[in-house]
Amino acid sequence: MARKAKVESNKRRAKLAAKYAPLRAELSKTIKDVNASDEQKFEAQMKLQKLPRNSSKIRVRNLCNLTGRSRAYYRKFGLSRVALRELGLKGLIPGLTKSSW
Repeated sequence: MARKAKVESNKRRAKLAAKYAPLRAELSKTIKDVNASDEQKFEAQMKLQKLPRNSSKIRVRNLCNLTGRSRAYYRKFGLSRVALRELGLKGLIPGLTKSSW
């Protein structure tokens, strides 16, 4: 299990990323715009660089909702493979069955 501090810092990152997402999208759109002047593009790049580092969505880590494990994460379920297997064996995930051959 991940430390509580890591889980909480990841939640803060996710909140910050959601807060700045529209502004980042607008600035990125300006930077990629073909019709924008070089000055406008440069100004947008400077504003983008001044935003908090943790406001980027790429810095948010996918963590298991039960254990906080970051590896072997299944996006469809929001769980790690270990938690998914345990809940699947108990029959708590609808439509998921243990395969055997």
